[in-house]
Amino acid sequence: MSSTDIVIHVLVAILIVIALSRLVGYACDRINQPLVIGEIIAGILLGPSLLGWLAPDWKASLFPGEIMPSLYLLAQVGLIFFMFLIGLELNPRYLKGNLDVAILISHVSILVPFSLGGILALLLFPQVSNGEVSFTAFALFLGASMAVTAFPVLARIIAENNLQRSRLGTLALTCAAVDDVTAWCVLALAIAVTRTNQMVAAVPTVIWSLAYILFMVTVGQRFFTKLSKYYDRTGKLSQLMVAAIYISVVASALITEVIGIHFIFGAFLLGAVMPKRGNLARELAEKTEDFVLVFLLPVFFAYSGLKTQVGLLNSLDKWLLCFAVIGVAILGKYLGTYVAARVSGIDHRESSALGWLMNTRGLTELIVLNIGLELKVITPLLFTMLVIMALVTTFLTSPLLERIYPKRLISLDVMEPDQEDSPQGITYRVLVPVANPHSQEGLLKLAVKIVGQGPLAQVNLLNLVEMQEDYAFSSTPGEVDRLLNQRQQDLNQLIQTTFQTTLPAESEASIRSIVRVTNDVARETAAIAQMEGIDLILMGWHRPVFDQNRLGGRVGKMLGFAPKDVAVFVDQNLTILNQLVVPYVASVHNDLAVEIALRLMLNLPDCHLKVLRLASDAYGDSELSREFRVLLNQLDPAVGSRIETPLITTSDPIAAVVEASRSADLTIAGASRAWGLERQTLGRYADALANQCHSSLLITRKYSQIATPHLASLLQG
Repeated sequence: MSSTDIVIHVLVAILIVIALSRLVGYACDRINQPLVIGEIIAGILLGPSLLGWLAPDWKASLFPGEIMPSLYLLAQVGLIFFMFLIGLELNPRYLKGNLDVAILISHVSILVPFSLGGILALLLFPQVSNGEVSFTAFALFLGASMAVTAFPVLARIIAENNLQRSRLGTLALTCAAVDDVTAWCVLALAIAVTRTNQMVAAVPTVIWSLAYILFMVTVGQRFFTKLSKYYDRTGKLSQLMVAAIYISVVASALITEVIGIHFIFGAFLLGAVMPKRGNLARELAEKTEDFVLVFLLPVFFAYSGLKTQVGLLNSLDKWLLCFAVIGVAILGKYLGTYVAARVSGIDHRESSALGWLMNTRGLTELIVLNIGLELKVITPLLFTMLVIMALVTTFLTSPLLERIYPKRLISLDVMEPDQEDSPQGITYRVLVPVANPHSQEGLLKLAVKIVGQGPLAQVNLLNLVEMQEDYAFSSTPGEVDRLLNQRQQDLNQLIQTTFQTTLPAESEASIRSIVRVTNDVARETAAIAQMEGIDLILMGWHRPVFDQNRLGGRVGKMLGFAPKDVAVFVDQNLTILNQLVVPYVASVHNDLAVEIALRLMLNLPDCHLKVLRLASDAYGDSELSREFRVLLNQLDPAVGSRIETPLITTSDPIAAVVEASRSADLTIAGASRAWGLERQTLGRYADALANQCHSSLLITRKYSQIATPHLASLLQG
């Protein structure tokens, strides 16, 4: 094969690898699994385990032997810069809080699986080793593979479950940071022993490694601190500065390779000593991560997948050995973490959740395994077993965490002092998802008017940070904290801006702000509404891309499946609220519209309400429900005098409502076919009223089919 043919084959292989990695990765993301699971699976699918089994000719054509050295080189370059990114993520602040407890838990969580791995090596060494390495090296590598925790994947899982501000999340990150440092040291020792094939001969390598680490944390760190200060003064990361840092990364990797451990340690160490204060590390990561994570890292997964041969597990005995490896890995890590946490005084539930979190292995495990296979410490058969173990342990983390530590408990554990003093006995709660705090002032004003005055009314502002990509530096806990704090400040600014020109009484309602991370906005909003005991979800409308339907996208999802009452606000620059119109035909959704209108009436003394009862052969009864008729009779006469309930017979209800909206400030309509509005928008329904209404519009969808339990409370207070 000519050099040109090799280049063509490499480029085609990269295209296939990236496309399949994205596809399978996003499929895993949809089932709440880390993207790394999909990328590892994509690599295995392209190897002999599936493609080579189903279509060996295709596999040989797509990945001929001649291109493997090129793929290997790209994979190693990607690995160097990925380890540099991991070092950048290792913020020293995670080594401060709970450090004494974290050191105990992390070291026990390494010691127990490492010891069990050494015992398992007694069983595996005669059966799956190649006889080219000593038992000591084999046992060290097997123990290290059992003991590692993948800090980047763990950080992602913690962020997605909004644990980064909880006691559990903080402790898990601290343990994982200590675990990471210790595990890499153990792995470095294992590599030194493997390359010298005896413990004594590895001593010079260990001494040189310690000397280089000392040099980096003193001279190296001072140099990069000065570089960071220079960056802060200039505010610009020049190409010359980027080149200097990248040269340093490669040089550091080269030094550790020459010392005799592995090039990944040099790259990791340089990232670890980079100063985390200021914006240098963040901007450097932003320049580095996309190319590394989207282009180079999938090549590493594919290269690993091409060496994973599930077909080698061709007998019951081998599968039993594989299950033994998985069992030892899970139990060793879980039990070591759980027991140490319990000894440290942590309760059963948090200890158990911490045990499953520390079982996360993912990419870190794959790095260890590739080094072991490259050094011929482990055979392709054991490599395959351990890859399966990495997949299983990482896959189990999220569902087991949800079972042991559900989101309702996470919300109680979140350390947010500004929310701890929320008033008790709230009579009515409204949740307001805010997509853009700078443009949804009207939504907040309407929510406060609905809940009314006084400390027993509550508005919950919700801003969800949507994250789809795995490993991204911006989604590490340190960056997530900064992003969440910024969103929190934006919400606080929204509250201040909204009420600085309004009546003081309007701001008497309790207003809480909630900021969370999610990969599914609609689902997370519904879950938070359940946990917080929300009575109404009030959201602004948006027009999805490529869709003229105002009730599509996330709004449509909320209207469709949220287990709470939902109202969608179509704001037409609503400034005053004196005239309300509620078009009515018998429907629970229109009942909710009347209820909200009555709340506004009672809270706004100058507000007038017209309940437009529309008689139509197509849509049936226009009489108000019995509950509302009783309620209207109980209202104070001064309030009742501001309510009209005219009956209009029409063959075109939408046209009648559109005409009535000309004299209204706000039209409130139930999600009903009568108005061209659907409760659940799955396609291009008309949503005619939303497009034609002259006033601002509030679309209501009632979840329960029974009458609202809040009707009586409208007459109280």
